[in-house]
Amino acid sequence: MPELLKMTLALSSLWSALSFGGDNYAEHEAATALIDELVAQEGFEREELQQLFAEAERKDSILEAIARPAEKTKPWYDYREIFVTDKREKQGLEFYREHSATLARAEQETGVPAEIIVAIIGVETYYGRITGSYRVIDALSTLAFDYPRRSEFFTKELKSFLVLSREQGLDPLTLKGSYAGAMGYGQFMPSSYRAYAIDFDGDGLTDIWNNPVDAIGSVANYFKAHGWRPGEQVVAAASAAPDVGDEWFVRTRADLKPKFTVAEFAAAGVTSTDELDPEASAVAMKFELEDGYEYWLGLHNFYVTTRYNHSAMYAMSVYQLSQRIAAGVAE
Repeated sequence: MPELLKMTLALSSLWSALSFGGDNYAEHEAATALIDELVAQEGFEREELQQLFAEAERKDSILEAIARPAEKTKPWYDYREIFVTDKREKQGLEFYREHSATLARAEQETGVPAEIIVAIIGVETYYGRITGSYRVIDALSTLAFDYPRRSEFFTKELKSFLVLSREQGLDPLTLKGSYAGAMGYGQFMPSSYRAYAIDFDGDGLTDIWNNPVDAIGSVANYFKAHGWRPGEQVVAAASAAPDVGDEWFVRTRADLKPKFTVAEFAAAGVTSTDELDPEASAVAMKFELEDGYEYWLGLHNFYVTTRYNHSAMYAMSVYQLSQRIAAGVAE
């Protein structure tokens, strides 16, 4: 077992041992604090929440999964092969054609290209085929109460999930999602569900678990809310001079927000053959191939894509899959 994973599980067990007052989450110190907050601020019934947390289960497999995300362990040439495949393209075209009218309406109303919407759903859940097998209540409780490094974030998401379940009239013990608590076709976290999911078919329900129409509208709405600019380029292929330092390229999620212009990158030795606005903000990316590297400039809409998942490789996978789908639709 990798040392990082051993340390994560050991710290989680220590955190749990220090916080538990009994053998279930109903008696966990942090869960009790959340129950107090939900009762005082959201009008929940205390006994109802205590019973709910008594049925929530800690899952070590969740702690193991969150300690080894693919982004940190795979080079670009391996990562890309997971998502940009002939099979995912083929099934993306099938999804596109099946929901063409809904996609056209979403694109018209939000300005987000249909192929981007389809690619997001394809990368996230294989077009709704793989949406996660964990109970969301278990995933979020485990990470809120037994994963101290990100306890604050997941506690907020757990709170949002419980409020969301009540708003939608859903049983929180039956809803399933990813090991991190992401849900439905587009894998929205609960706070994103409440903020950006929409009832796109007008049936009075906002259902991204089972309703692809709502899922399509919700993904498009997410991109629009995060500033997608209709008609603008997403990325441009680039080249880099041998002496360009690594500090010019995206290395961590903190580097994803553009800080330099196309002209500044050109002066540093990162250039594109595309005719780009010299004053446009961009980020430069250096992706590892089996033999060498490929270079890209990511523009504003690329940054918007990273708001869905804070990863340059993720956003590039979405973009490249979207272009294959768009080419297939145009044939």
